[in-house]
Amino acid sequence: MQAAAAEAVAVTLLLASLGAAVLRPRGLSEAFVAVPAGVLVIVLGIVPAHDALDRLREIGPTVGFLAAILVFGHLCADAGVFDYLGARAAIASQGRAARLLLLVVVLAAAVTAVLTLDATVVLFTPVVLATVLALRIPHRAPLYACARLANSGSLLLPVSNLTNLLAFGATGLSFGRFAALMVAPWLIACTGEWVALRSFFAADAHADSGRTPAAAPSAPRYALTILAMTVALFVITSSVHVSPAWAALAGCVGLLVPRVATRQVRLRRLVGEASPGFCAFVLALAIVVQGVTRHGLGHALAHLLPDTSGLLQLIAVAALAAVLANLVNNLPATLALVPLLAGHPAALLAMLVGVNIGPNATYAGSLATLLWRRILPPEDRPRARDFHRLGVLATPVIVAATTVTLWAALRLVGT
Repeated sequence: MQAAAAEAVAVTLLLASLGAAVLRPRGLSEAFVAVPAGVLVIVLGIVPAHDALDRLREIGPTVGFLAAILVFGHLCADAGVFDYLGARAAIASQGRAARLLLLVVVLAAAVTAVLTLDATVVLFTPVVLATVLALRIPHRAPLYACARLANSGSLLLPVSNLTNLLAFGATGLSFGRFAALMVAPWLIACTGEWVALRSFFAADAHADSGRTPAAAPSAPRYALTILAMTVALFVITSSVHVSPAWAALAGCVGLLVPRVATRQVRLRRLVGEASPGFCAFVLALAIVVQGVTRHGLGHALAHLLPDTSGLLQLIAVAALAAVLANLVNNLPATLALVPLLAGHPAALLAMLVGVNIGPNATYAGSLATLLWRRILPPEDRPRARDFHRLGVLATPVIVAATTVTLWAALRLVGT
């Protein structure tokens, strides 16, 4: 197949895979279109079979971690971790809308950093919604905070986002070095999101309820202890070049021990919580994106990417990544850009700023944002006009400020 035809077919299959994942017709899995598309790319010779196999081997451990951390997040939810955090936030807010927004931003950022953005979207958002409804205060800002911090709050650790995991190995950085370089940008990004939400929803900030929150449930000490130990294992396994999937798996085993003793483990449910359909979607999408980048897009992006790590160059990388994420979603954008930036840690970190924060500009930028909107009750879903107006106003500023902070961190800490 000629290069132009191969590119056209690969792009069509990519768009079809993304469209099916976004729309989920009849509730079908994200993999329903992506897996056949990946197979077709190989059958047509757009991607040679041996290259596709190498790609699957390369990202297999990353997808394994994704499955394990999804199960871990659900086990934390079952143990009461999120209900406890929501109740403590309600009590600490004293019924004040502005204070609750700040607490939700802090908690959403922490949950995202430790348990990935999926935990914030799927498990923490319903708790926040229940909390604001119980307090009878405006819910728009806290709910928006869950979506925006699920993206922007995922800069801190290699395990916070699938995009980070895909890029982490190519950076050549250790777990601790990655976190040291990203902590200041993460703080700036989270602070920027809080300022944006506080300003955009200024009228809601003074709508206090004065209601007395209900007493918080007892702290799930065992689950919180396992959670802390799992985070420590992330650092330890990375330092000895072991996949963080083993740390996540150990955390799952730790949380399952008391449930096994009381015979409360359902294997079928655990498999479902690992989201095998989404994992298959990621693997298939990697092959489809490889087909796109092999026949045109990769060369075009290579010409656009700068080859130095000065401030303006890092801003250019972050901006390009953000634009690409909003055009084709941040997961394909990451899969396309990582091979082109491999071995350039500064540029890869700037790319992560773009693909993690940039998707806050539009619904289509991140699958997590689309999932967040889908799980909200129809009456509580934000209007598209409001969502995109906030995104267009705030996201470019936060991306720029975060990239400048990253540049400063690189100068101070070094790679």
